[in-house]
Amino acid sequence: MKKLYISFSVLLVIGISAGIFYLTVVRSGNAELPADVVMESAFDEEYAFADMPKKARLIEFMYTNCPDVCPTTTLEMSKLRQELMEEGVFGDKVEFITITINPRDDTQDVLRDYAGRFEVTSADDGWKFLRSSEENTKKVADSLGFMYRDPGTGDIIHSTFAYFMDENNNLLEKFAMGNGFDKEKVYKRIMSTIN
Repeated sequence: MKKLYISFSVLLVIGISAGIFYLTVVRSGNAELPADVVMESAFDEEYAFADMPKKARLIEFMYTNCPDVCPTTTLEMSKLRQELMEEGVFGDKVEFITITINPRDDTQDVLRDYAGRFEVTSADDGWKFLRSSEENTKKVADSLGFMYRDPGTGDIIHSTFAYFMDENNNLLEKFAMGNGFDKEKVYKRIMSTIN
């Protein structure tokens, strides 16, 4: 009887842990993106969160001097973009948003140069590279639970998730950044959502 009680207790703890993981990481629920935020793109256009187009979107936070997960994630997103373009859905049904968390150093010119490294050369490419004030950047990051801070060393400490939302801004899934970014998993999730 004691073994049965221990087994039940272990299964209960595992079940609760799995539920918490699912609710906080896998399926995170709605995100209230701040409707009062307007950001500028790398290509001198405004992007208003109040007027977001009805598209599924993958949102990445980064800064251009990041030494590790940011450029790796952006590179994987550029490969994913190519696959979505081949399916004819990128730009029309899906958009990517990359937001710098270092607007002081990531000027519009710097951000444009960074976008160009990943073959994004205009505002019409379906991938928005955005910057805004510290306050607006923090509002958007906070709405998705993305945390970051500058300890004064030049390297910003930040969360390591990219965020996938459906066309109604429901936050469907968080994906690991860097080497943990599973391009094929993200591709399947995007395609199953828009089809």
